[in-house]
Amino acid sequence: MTAPTTQHLPIPAAGKPAAPRHRRVVVVVAAVAAVVVAVGVVVAVLAPRGSSAQGGGPGSAPEAPVVGPPDARVPDADTAALTAGVEQASVAKIDPVRLADGLVPPTNRWYSGLVFGDEPQPVFAQPVSFRLTDAGFTLGLPEPVTSDKAIVGPHVPAVTVDAGAASAQVSAADPVSVTVDLLDASGAVLGKVVLAEGSPLVSLTAVADLTVQTSAQGGSFASAADDGPATVTVGTTEWALVGPAGSDPGRTTLAAGQSVTWYPVPQDADADAAATLAAAAADPVTGVDVTYGVDDEIARTTLTYNTAGGSPSAYVLLPHHRTGTQPDREGCGLGTYPSVYGSLELCAGSHLTSFAPTVPATGGLDLDGVPDTQRTAIVEALTADVAATEAFPSDTYFGGKALFRAASLVTLGEQVGADDVVADLRTRTTDALREWTQPDGCAQRDARCFVYDAAARSAIGLTPSFGSDELNDHHFHYGYLLAAAGLLAQGDEALAADLAPVMDLLGADIASPTATAELPQLRAFDPYFGHSWASGTSPFADGNNQESSSEAVNAWNGLGLWAQASGQDDLQTQAAWLASTEAAAARAYWTAPDLDDPVLDGFGHEVLSLNWGAKRDYATWFSPEPSAILGIQLIPMGPVQRSLATGVDPERIRAAVEESGFTGPLADYVVTYSALAGPDDAAAAWETAVGLSEDAIDDGTSRASMLAFIAAAQAHPPTS
Repeated sequence: MTAPTTQHLPIPAAGKPAAPRHRRVVVVVAAVAAVVVAVGVVVAVLAPRGSSAQGGGPGSAPEAPVVGPPDARVPDADTAALTAGVEQASVAKIDPVRLADGLVPPTNRWYSGLVFGDEPQPVFAQPVSFRLTDAGFTLGLPEPVTSDKAIVGPHVPAVTVDAGAASAQVSAADPVSVTVDLLDASGAVLGKVVLAEGSPLVSLTAVADLTVQTSAQGGSFASAADDGPATVTVGTTEWALVGPAGSDPGRTTLAAGQSVTWYPVPQDADADAAATLAAAAADPVTGVDVTYGVDDEIARTTLTYNTAGGSPSAYVLLPHHRTGTQPDREGCGLGTYPSVYGSLELCAGSHLTSFAPTVPATGGLDLDGVPDTQRTAIVEALTADVAATEAFPSDTYFGGKALFRAASLVTLGEQVGADDVVADLRTRTTDALREWTQPDGCAQRDARCFVYDAAARSAIGLTPSFGSDELNDHHFHYGYLLAAAGLLAQGDEALAADLAPVMDLLGADIASPTATAELPQLRAFDPYFGHSWASGTSPFADGNNQESSSEAVNAWNGLGLWAQASGQDDLQTQAAWLASTEAAAARAYWTAPDLDDPVLDGFGHEVLSLNWGAKRDYATWFSPEPSAILGIQLIPMGPVQRSLATGVDPERIRAAVEESGFTGPLADYVVTYSALAGPDDAAAAWETAVGLSEDAIDDGTSRASMLAFIAAAQAHPPTS
């Protein structure tokens, strides 16, 4: 694994471990379906795929009732005004080589590797993998291989499609699906390829009369005698091809508007399942709509797979779609596909609906019942932490992180009655936030301000860090700033109004609910995988990736705190959906993966800290130390990180803590995390935290915040 040169961690000052910065995520397909009748109506579609901002083609899906909380109202954000309200500058270091004119560059997507870089990278749509070639593309079905520290499933071509193309470009996209135009030498479109996360089907629809040659490794597609799909076996996998009636599967002639679809057949599929999949393949997927709903208990995601003719489609369930409380699903159990994330269950239908436990915006801890001795110790630590607060850094990551630390100290101090201790820090931090949010700040200085880059379609902070000018990690950086602003502006309408023009822009940059001409929809968040991707351009053969799942949760919690402070109810609901879904995915794939899943046989550790499209690592971008590997999944251990224990056996927490230890980079977060295992663990964590040296405490937190978290966990143990 090679980290991008722009993302090397700077050498920590004064012996403090600097937090790493490079993350990538995965998409969650949403739909609950039946074999013939699919489940999941779309009322408030987050991103109308046919909008001028996205391009895209026509498509629809069978209607079905909403399962779970009703569709939420989509926040109304004037992205044109927000982006025009700051200085304009060309500062981004991205080059969308294979992108149609007028489209928003699709950074931080599972398919970003198709668009950026001299050569297109493989992408992983789950279950299939895909790579562009000089004349077309190749398809694969990754077979995971597990070792002590990794599960790897690279793209290995099984099927090769030659459309006579000279080049390719992305012409339409949403958070779950992407459309690739195959072009001739003159730049005219020959055909459009659509692939979507969660769909085993990859279709090519001709725009002009087109001849498509299909070959397979070690064999040729042969037409079935009973008018079924043409098939070929590659290794142990049967691949199928559905095209126009009577066409030659090896050399398919398509008239304009006709399609051909390729897909792998699950090894455990029976004849009925295979027939259902073949029927779905006859109506190509055109795009995926996303809706959500949130109530006190459940955050719902629904993905609707639209098809050209409106017929039912098919999708696969990731493990997190089957974890905990989930809706009843019909049409599932049709077979399974392998993946580095475990077996993917095939379902018939157009609507994938999944649930996650609700995580509302959380800015404080419940300190009721904390003994006076602990309260006194918290105030003493608070006094020392406030006095030790240094000048705030000027880059977007460490600057945001320091402001969050300070704002957390301020609100903690006011909660425990130490207003006088934190009064000056409140003023100082508020002044810094006002400086960061001056709309014309970048006309006056080259740091602590934001510009809008119209070519990149993004708000970018000066001075950048960890490749944020390559669109890396925006949700981590901006999440800290949003959280700090949300904490300090609670109950202060005047401050919220002053900060709003830029804070609203930062929120829209990472989480615009709809695609607009200025910003993409949900820049980093993948609704199929339920988590975010951190690399802007994803220049990797393993797809995109995300490391710090906890900072992703912190980002959406920060968005929720800001929405709460600025009186934006619909944005607060959206933020709760994002935080809830990301937290559930973080537990499922990072901090508490199912170690009994056969795909993890041979894996020798308790956590997975770097998840990609094609592999999962026990590693980080910045340190091989076990404390760092777990700690980067815990940072900054604010109140929202109590969600790390939701539905998790305390023994899993203890095992991860034992493996990681209390020394090394980010070990202070491991100490704090240990308190979530139970009251006795919290009592032991308290003693350890009290004795930690100052240089063992990361710059994203403080001893007072650690002690308050541990005391609250001891007084109010989380329920698993």
